[in-house]
Amino acid sequence: MSRPKPNVLLEYTNKNTYKTEQILASDGVWSVFHCGKPINLKSFNSLLGYPGPKYKKTNFSNPGHAINLAKKLNKLFKTTDFSVVHLSGGETVYEDESKK
Repeated sequence: MSRPKPNVLLEYTNKNTYKTEQILASDGVWSVFHCGKPINLKSFNSLLGYPGPKYKKTNFSNPGHAINLAKKLNKLFKTTDFSVVHLSGGETVYEDESKK
């Protein structure tokens, strides 16, 4: 089954590089939580200091990736404490001042 075509809200193409950026509609953000609280995820090699730590994504624009990560973390840590929360609204913490 093919993926449904996204709803493109805005599109910009750089005339020099032909790189295109698209703003796509989304139903929200799906985030991995541990014991009901949001988390960050960091991985690193405990024997070497190089390369430094890598911070991995825990928030996704579709539920499938978040669910797979929660399942992986539950299996890795032998727990059922990781869950996925659908975030569909919230407090605005940044708004361009030039709009006002």
